Amino acid sequence: MDATYALRQTILGQLQSGQWQAGARLPTEREFCEQFQISRTTVRKVLGELKSAGWLKQTVGSGTYVSERAPLAAPANGSSGLRQGVSPAELMQARLAIEPAIVDLVIGNGTVGDFDHMRLCCDRAEAATTHEEFEHWDAQFHEAIARAAHNSLVTNIFQMMNDARAQGEWGALKKKSLTPERRLAYQREHRELLNALRERDPGRARATATEHLLGIRRNLLNY
Repeated sequence: MDATYALRQTILGQLQSGQWQAGARLPTEREFCEQFQISRTTVRKVLGELKSAGWLKQTVGSGTYVSERAPLAAPANGSSGLRQGVSPAELMQARLAIEPAIVDLVIGNGTVGDFDHMRLCCDRAEAATTHEEFEHWDAQFHEAIARAAHNSLVTNIFQMMNDARAQGEWGALKKKSLTPERRLAYQREHRELLNALRERDPGRARATATEHLLGIRRNLLNY
């Protein structure tokens, strides 16, 4: 795992675990440089990406802080509420039931900023040089769609599904099945879905989301 990816994952982990709440001040750029042995330019790039995604905010002369838009923290007992051992088949059933169904909410409530964040996720996934980085931005794209619904229950459900994606069985299957051709297909389908949402076309968006998920299921589970 490269240091840039490790820094990004560390920050996201602190946000999602609730260790850093809204308004909390992050370590300084210098501290991140020393901890991860990377340049200040690289640190600023990672912080800038997360700021553009709405997770962080920066105040000149003061520092970097957790945004009010940052994901909701897990419960105090450290559990996300997700039952351990969710199978890939269960996860795909849930995704097929839920993701196409929230299209109307996204089209009705999504903002230009939301669609820009989806585009950023597409850009980062396409530029990813490792499977782990691609999978991270792939998951963030789908979570960005959920966040664009601007419904806290939908957001929480998607965070739970991303927790399930982080479990070992899903990751192993995805890594085994992700050929270069399939990765290109996923990237193309993400762009098509983004365009349909941005153009406020519910029928095309639902159809694209469904076909995308059916393709993932075929590749992972062979049905």
